[in-house]
Amino acid sequence: MNAPASSPSHRFALAGETLEARPTGALVWPARGWLVVSDLHLGKSERLARRGGALLPPYETEETVARLAAEVEAVRPEAVICLGDSFDDLEVGAALPAAATERLSALAAGRRWIWIAGNHDAGPPELPGEHRAELRAGALVFRHEAGALEDGTGEVSGHWHPKARLVARGRRVSRPCFVVSGARAILPAFGAYTGGLDARAAPLARLAPEGTALLTGRRVVAAPLAALGR
Repeated sequence: MNAPASSPSHRFALAGETLEARPTGALVWPARGWLVVSDLHLGKSERLARRGGALLPPYETEETVARLAAEVEAVRPEAVICLGDSFDDLEVGAALPAAATERLSALAAGRRWIWIAGNHDAGPPELPGEHRAELRAGALVFRHEAGALEDGTGEVSGHWHPKARLVARGRRVSRPCFVVSGARAILPAFGAYTGGLDARAAPLARLAPEGTALLTGRRVVAAPLAALGR
């Protein structure tokens, strides 16, 4: 796995393990060579159109897969973990465009690829990789939605699409963010068109009453959750 001498990423500790939050919203576990992403929501525009919702430009699958491919190229991971809601629903997973299927299959070639089940999907049956409800490795558990924490265990999850607002250089900035609190790390959504929930909103505040928001963008910016605007 590549390890650049200087990086706009941000390293933090979780249950004694060092993890790296990347500006894209991906997470790296350097000791294992793992790349972790959450909430790709591939096919969201198709799902909305099929169900009579808003008509969005149908390019988010291509954009999200391209962003994922760029992360795989940059990090060169030994394994990729997708933390659920990789597809916007099961029908999307079965009707993924051929180009996206081929590119995802090529990215999975030669490395371990794990699809964690989400609340929108149970994992794409036509793509290579392992399918898990959750994954435990060392002191860490990887799952879609934050759950009960065991003593000595760290949890990496997604689901909530956290975002944060703060004032920087006189400007109000809003970005997707990681939420790191105690033994818990909640990843931002990696997919295009995914939206987000304020990191200080009640559902997230119950899971992470205090801690740090790691805002994505050109570089990761760390800010105490208590200092965020709403």
